[in-house]
Amino acid sequence: MPSIPRSAAVATVVATALAAGLLTGSASAAAGADTATGVATAAGVRIHDIQGTTRTSPLVGQQVTDVEGIIIGVRTYGSSRGFWIQDPQTDANPATSEGLFVFTSSTPTVAVGDAVKVSGTVGEYVPGGLSSGNQSLTQISRPAVTVVSSGNALPAPVTVSAWSVPSAYAPEGDPAAANSINALPLKPRSYALDYYESLEGSNVRVGTSRVVGATDPYAELWVTVEPWENPTWRGGTRYGSYDSQNTGRLQIQSLVPLAQQPFPKANVGAVLSGSTEGPLDFNQFGGYTITARTLGTVTDRELERESTRPQHRGELAVATYNVENLDPSDPQEKFDALAEAVVTHLASPDILALEEIQDNSGAKNDGAVAADQTVKKFTDAIVAAGGPAYEWRSVDPENLTDGGEPGGNIRQVFLFNPQRVSFTDRGAGDATTATGVVREGGRAALTHSPGRIDPANAAWTDSRKPLAGEFVFRGRTVFVIANHFGSRGGDEGLTSHHQPPVRSSEAKRLEQAQSVNTFVKDILKAQRNADVLVLGDINDFEFSATTKALTDGGVLYPAIQSLPRAERYSYVYQGNSQVLDQILTSPSVGDFSYDSVHINAEFADQNSDHDPQVLRFRP
Repeated sequence: MPSIPRSAAVATVVATALAAGLLTGSASAAAGADTATGVATAAGVRIHDIQGTTRTSPLVGQQVTDVEGIIIGVRTYGSSRGFWIQDPQTDANPATSEGLFVFTSSTPTVAVGDAVKVSGTVGEYVPGGLSSGNQSLTQISRPAVTVVSSGNALPAPVTVSAWSVPSAYAPEGDPAAANSINALPLKPRSYALDYYESLEGSNVRVGTSRVVGATDPYAELWVTVEPWENPTWRGGTRYGSYDSQNTGRLQIQSLVPLAQQPFPKANVGAVLSGSTEGPLDFNQFGGYTITARTLGTVTDRELERESTRPQHRGELAVATYNVENLDPSDPQEKFDALAEAVVTHLASPDILALEEIQDNSGAKNDGAVAADQTVKKFTDAIVAAGGPAYEWRSVDPENLTDGGEPGGNIRQVFLFNPQRVSFTDRGAGDATTATGVVREGGRAALTHSPGRIDPANAAWTDSRKPLAGEFVFRGRTVFVIANHFGSRGGDEGLTSHHQPPVRSSEAKRLEQAQSVNTFVKDILKAQRNADVLVLGDINDFEFSATTKALTDGGVLYPAIQSLPRAERYSYVYQGNSQVLDQILTSPSVGDFSYDSVHINAEFADQNSDHDPQVLRFRP
């Protein structure tokens, strides 16, 4: 778990589970009874005996006595207070870790370099709980600690490098155990996850490494120890398939409280120079993490925010931008920064589909659903930044029906520059009325513009309904469908003990993609050569089943696939540069220019966590 809790709820769950000192993972759900209930006692064991050769300890639930080790790290704050010990007397088995976490609950009184003997209960803690699918962390809880001596030299760190991390990420899970890898013997020379697990709790280091995930608000960053592993042109590591997890990624935290030593601020492409050293932990927000006693120095590579080119006179520029829960209570600085991005970095597109526009009261649950004040504040900021006076269209959702922050009522909104493009208003729909497709004068037309697609479909329950609209550019109708598909919340992380990880959220997005695909087919049935753009925060990858469902029948093409592979990303998550935001085109949208404009996802200072996408073509 993180040194700095991300919410009071997370902190409470973690503290409660750790205090119980028991395994909460599926491998041994009944383990962890305390000494009062008569658990077995194991004396004379060493740390590698506790860690064992699989992901769970063979001694889980047992009371161990006088386990010897030297303290290699102390965590004095957050919900997971305790320390790590390491046995300098190693065994000959590379699968057994020589390090171990000791959970104290209260602030430890020991120090790095102390030689100690620890007695307590062996447990396996699953960060995030059983439903997270996370691997477990082996630990001793309810400890009795005896300091034998102080000022001892620490065990030499294991250097994690491109030469030590296997290229294969994880073994296939055991089908008889729901694809879990928990009980499989570790093969640290074959699989990256096994290699990291064999070092759990041990003293490790990375040398000079490239930053592939910018410093986040929780004082964490990501590096890669494999610099040639799927690199992006701007210094990241690209996630290009479910079989390309990027084994060299590691999260970095600091054991030093922020009040004593500010955490370095780094963008993607920067370099963490020198040596970063500390115990290898496992937490729910990224898996294997170096909790650093000593941090390297960030060498900035002066990453610049990109700017797309302006559209030519005969080109229609259409963009999508997730503005991350924008509402009038946000500081004016956020509105100004987003507006500056539209004008300077997106070159004032003709049509801009926005995601995550909240209602006028933001996340306050007061029944408000209108967002006119939110949009006005944004469009005013765009004008102040030197941009066009955008007009807008949207459909207000029903209260508390579209997901997002409770009370926020996020929705998609179309902005358009009336000097360049016009909007065709056709009996604007409401939250529950579906727009349809008719044929008028030999061409396709919407029954409601703006209108929502298929809002009664269960695929859109507690999710943002697609917003469809008709635009006219130089006499040619263009259909634009703005989307914000269901989130990836609930999916297991890449470091899950299930391999492959369970991606439960895909089912809803697959149904949503099928709904949108059917609507596009309706348009093309009415007019074979209709220009249709489907865009927005699809919340899924260009290689996913969701994207395949959107493109079924060849009615759409994922335009981001026109870019070189090293440019295909709009979001950075746990050090992986990946695609979530997309623009897809119907066959009549022939030659086009596409740009994923990297202005947010790679930076520690963000106005949104998504990069906008722009497509230009001649209708």
